[in-house]
Amino acid sequence: MTGTASQVEWAVLIKGRVADEFDRVAKAFIDVALKQSVEDRADTEAIISILNEKRAAVMAINQAGYFISTWQELSGKVRETIAADPRYQEIKAHRERRRRQTAS
Repeated sequence: MTGTASQVEWAVLIKGRVADEFDRVAKAFIDVALKQSVEDRADTEAIISILNEKRAAVMAINQAGYFISTWQELSGKVRETIAADPRYQEIKAHRERRRRQTAS
């Protein structure tokens, strides 16, 4: 990891918490998927794939300053990262359309 010794030390701690948070969110999605209909489960599995891509991209970054500035405060950050993805937005819109059709 690049940065000063103190930045690297701090960033390594933050990076560990980020990894734990990605794991926690993934587990929550998996737990939900196990209780869903086939269609909803497929959507949730697609979201988990997005989550795994985001995790890989974040964890590949080797700059201490990135973790310090971007991930120091974790509250909701992983979910925000997923929600910002256009594929997630499409899944969410598709799910809403399906629910409206079912309710009709």
